[in-house]
Amino acid sequence: MKSLKVLISGAGCAGPALAFWLARAGHRVTIVERNTSLRALGAQIDIRNQGVEIIKRMGLLEKIREKLVYEKGAQFINSAGEVKVTLGTGHQAATAEYEIMRGDLVNLLYDETKDHDNVKYVFGETVERFDDKDDEVVVQFSDGSHDSFDLLVGADGQGSHIRSAILPPGSNEYRKLGVYIAYWFVPHIETDTNYFVIYSCPGRRSILRRWHESTDTQVYCLFKDNSNPAKFDELMRAPAETQKKFWKEKFHDAGWEASRFLAGLDDTTNFYCQEIVQVATDTWSKGRVVLLGDAAHCPSPMSGLGTTSSLIGAYILAGELTQNPEDLPLVLKRYDEKLRPLVNEVQTISSFNLKLMFPQSQWAINARMAALRFLFWLGIPRFLERFARDTSTWKMPHYPELD
Repeated sequence: MKSLKVLISGAGCAGPALAFWLARAGHRVTIVERNTSLRALGAQIDIRNQGVEIIKRMGLLEKIREKLVYEKGAQFINSAGEVKVTLGTGHQAATAEYEIMRGDLVNLLYDETKDHDNVKYVFGETVERFDDKDDEVVVQFSDGSHDSFDLLVGADGQGSHIRSAILPPGSNEYRKLGVYIAYWFVPHIETDTNYFVIYSCPGRRSILRRWHESTDTQVYCLFKDNSNPAKFDELMRAPAETQKKFWKEKFHDAGWEASRFLAGLDDTTNFYCQEIVQVATDTWSKGRVVLLGDAAHCPSPMSGLGTTSSLIGAYILAGELTQNPEDLPLVLKRYDEKLRPLVNEVQTISSFNLKLMFPQSQWAINARMAALRFLFWLGIPRFLERFARDTSTWKMPHYPELD
């Protein structure tokens, strides 16, 4: 089998997962990461459905289990903190069986690849530009150096520079949902339980609370607003202090524990703010350049399947490259054909469901709560969870060469 020389831009989850498979198959991999060290931070993520099977095939299931965040389930509460509905964990539930902090997963994938003879990490570097030729792609790095590769993989996230370079001029890269989120950590207190707590307040606003360790509690603030996208685009590019001020003003009257959470903004060292969008493009590759993970098809945190689809995409791309190393056009064609049906599934978020997630008035919040309690009383959520595994028609391929 021909050994390929592959450059991956981005050392998050998708890039190292691809490196894991390629190195196992004998390919040579270089991963460049713009940060000067591994960015092992971020919010709580989950691995669902076929993503669990990928972890099993990697032989990492037990190591993943050692790092899992244990959540009993999800609770919907009112402004007084009273629990109105409690749901369990599961493949399609609000909290999954395999919940893990992003940093723990990034560290695990890094540890599994960093010492492999076929993998090299380069931190503090970016792909400045590249020249895509018939038999190679020549890359210039931010330090001025050059090198050639058989394939360049853009695993550089939702705001991918590699994607922008290969898309046709004027392409619309994003599907906007009108939803914005900020998350940060606050000191843990005794009443913070290991339930995923969901609180909605008027004005299409929500506050979520999750607890992953003895010292810190995760806070998520979300709101939906389609009225002034340009204003919020500017906010996403503003300094962190400006963003924090905005969130304090937006949620100052939210109720429940909002005052405690907002006070924690002053001291937190783990704050992040973003617009929730989907990356929706027909172009995943061009010549010897291909996109992976969020750079190709970010389904948004609303789906709960971003990490899962990234891990699956890495497996499929590695499998196709290993089966057809001499025919790159065929590899990229089959990568698209096999993965896109799954992506189309996970990116399906209806406007009706978004309205249900972000009620405008207290009356609508109360009505949603009453409906949830009625459905729960009928046992419908448990019924749906029992058969959730069979709702997807997509079948994951198997590549014996990667076993």
